Order: sequence, then structure tokens, then C-alpha cells
Amino acid sequence: MRLKEIYKKLGRFIGRTAIQICLFILKFIPEKYSYSFARLLSRLGFFILVKYKRVAFDSLSIAFGREKTEEEIKRIAADSFETMARIAVEFMVFLEDLDFIDRHIVVEGRENLDKALAKGRGAIALSAHFGNFPLMIVKIAKQGYKVATVMRHMRDQWVDKYFEAKRHALAVESIYTQPRKECVEKSLETLRNNKILFMQLDQNFGSGGIFVDFFGRKAATAKGPIVFALRTRAPIVPMFMYREDGNMHRLVIEPEVEIAQGSDFEETIYLTAQKLTDIIEKYVRRYPREWGWIHRRWKARPHGEIS
Repeated sequence: MRLKEIYKKLGRFIGRTAIQICLFILKFIPEKYSYSFARLLSRLGFFILVKYKRVAFDSLSIAFGREKTEEEIKRIAADSFETMARIAVEFMVFLEDLDFIDRHIVVEGRENLDKALAKGRGAIALSAHFGNFPLMIVKIAKQGYKVATVMRHMRDQWVDKYFEAKRHALAVESIYTQPRKECVEKSLETLRNNKILFMQLDQNFGSGGIFVDFFGRKAATAKGPIVFALRTRAPIVPMFMYREDGNMHRLVIEPEVEIAQGSDFEETIYLTAQKLTDIIEKYVRRYPREWGWIHRRWKARPHGEIS
């Protein structure tokens, strides 16, 4: 077995074990102390996960290198690690205490979602890996909406199956990106049944994506949400959730975003993708600690440009 494969398996084992240990510990910690536990985890992760810390610094430098000092960038990177730790702890806590989401989440703009669904063609909830998005999806489902979320399989099979079972118990359907044909069929069926299809548009999509501006630099972006909207005429409704004072969250549901009218299909896709990406950038700029900076968003480059 190659050394690289051994490292991968070891990393997954460590990650799985860490989740199991955290789940055990959180059973015995009062809710008011769970955030202190999250802060401890974030500091430990910021110290140990050197590779991801470096990626966060690089990503923040691309986005804010001309606007913020090195100290400000380091602070946002550390804060984003704490956000990730809080997300993980909150997710584990509310799995056992569903009243948690009622106590900690305020919804703004629900009428925009209701207006979109009233058209009878479903709704594409457009979002990003921003804030506690797993909590946001469950909050929507808990309010009585039928929700399905498009996602990749997690690398560790045990972790993947564990969280899929939890989502299922919380009435959130999982649609996996692979196999692709099945993903497309299930996504279209979701919309045709007037349900909410949750999709994120903020990760590198490689050679299959379309390049649009994100923080002033071209980023490969998925076409899926826009293609689905064009095929089904389902409205696209942006949704984002961010942390407010203390440990309260505000879930903002924005008005429907109209599909841009280009001279042909490809220009329509490009203009709409840019429009949606601008909305994501607006939230990331406003609340930078809420976004996942450890992802290489600008990894893929347009043809002829060096990575």
C-alpha cells in the first residue's frame, strides 16, 4: 500500500474517532459550556492543522490582500476555525435537542420563500458553505417545508452514513452529486414536487465550471442551479445564516433572483452565475469569519492561466 493511501486512511480514522469522542463528551457538558469546548477545539485545530491554516491564509490573501493587513487576515483565519468548531458542536448538540434551533435561530424573509413556492414549481435555495448551513437546512425543514440538499459523499464512509441517517431523521433528504444522472433526476423530481432544493455555489468546480469573478479573481463555478432553474422554471431564492451577538443566528431568506437574459444559453448561464456569486461575495465580505476559507476556491484556472 502506498504511503499516501496510508496517510489518507489514518487521517479518516483520526477524524472519525475525534467525532465519536466529541459526541461522547458533549453528552455530559451543559449547553452553556459547549461553546467553550468549541473554542478549545478551534485553537487545537488552528495549531495542528497546518496545511488547512496555510490554505486559509492563501485564500484570505487572494480575497483581502489589498484591503486588510496581515494581522487582520490572521485574525479572520483564526475566527473562521472557531466558526467551524462551533458549527460542529452545535450540529452535534441539536441532533439530541431539537428545541435548540428554536431557541437560537431567528428567521427573516420567510415570505420570500412562501411566495416562490406558491408558483408550484419548487424553489432552489441558493447558498454557500457559510455560517451554520446544516443548522439552517434543518430549521427550514422543522418549519414544515419539504427539503432536499445536494452534496458530495464524505470521504469517510462511517461519518457519511452517520450524518445521512441524522438528516433523514430530521426530514432532510440527501441527494448526492454522484452518480450524476441519479443526482439530476432526483433534483428535478424534487422541484417538480414543489419542494425546496438546497444547493451551494461557492466551491471550485474545476474544468466543468464556468469562470466568474469572485473577489476580483476568476473562479470556476457550477452551472447546476441555473440549469435546473431554466429547465423547471423553479425560482432561485438565496438563503444565508450568520451568527449574531452571543450564539444566536439570523437566517435571511432573500427575494427571488431573476434569471439574467443573455444573447444565448451560455451567456445566460454566465450572467446569472455572476449575479448569484456577487450575492455570495456580499455576505462573505460582510461576515468573513462565517465562510470556509480552508477551501481552495480559486484552484482551477481559465485555459492558459497558471494556477
